Amino acid sequence: MISYWYFWRRFTQNPILAILNPKGGSGKTTLALHLAHALSLDSTVLLVDTDPQGSARDWASQAGGNAFPVVGIDRAAALKSTVNQLSNGYDWVVIDGAAKLEEMGAHAVSTAHLVIIPVQPSPLDLWACESLVSQVKQRQAIADGAPTTAFQITRAKKGTNLAREIREVVKEYGLPLFDGSIHDRTIFAKSLAEGKTALNLEPDGEACWEIHHLIKQIKGAFDA
Repeated sequence: MISYWYFWRRFTQNPILAILNPKGGSGKTTLALHLAHALSLDSTVLLVDTDPQGSARDWASQAGGNAFPVVGIDRAAALKSTVNQLSNGYDWVVIDGAAKLEEMGAHAVSTAHLVIIPVQPSPLDLWACESLVSQVKQRQAIADGAPTTAFQITRAKKGTNLAREIREVVKEYGLPLFDGSIHDRTIFAKSLAEGKTALNLEPDGEACWEIHHLIKQIKGAFDA
């Protein structure tokens, strides 16, 4: 469990979350969309898509008017000012970070109050986060410990010990790790292809439980 959330709570009444990973395939956009949907069940949420692929924007087009709003920001230098301006109208802002774009990642780190790093249970995927962790720690050194940052294991495989083993490797980075894993489930891809999320298609399913478990940790920390 995460133990030092006071940095985040000190900054704002409108939390800004950034889901960041410089490596593709970590489930970053899937996690961002599901977190935004879960938060939107009882709050107003804006999702900011900074990925040039525009996957979250494509999903919003498929969802039509039944989704929370999604906006695209493609200029790294404009990210912080634009998000800070937009955040006044929402309870939560979720930034879907861009892969392989260090400048955008750096601006997202300086904008967010909480950075979540989704990582597959693989040493190769964890090592690929080294540059992002370095950016985070450089920012924390000059911003009184902000943003609070934690890893979240994603795309975990049932019946393996990889998630447990990677938890030991994560400790080497000196950053906390959320409790619980998000498993690699077909319902995630199936729901997004339909302009929905797993919360729509299987509200009582295991995928939904995993998302709500993470949301509970985020909300509980903020309200503590």
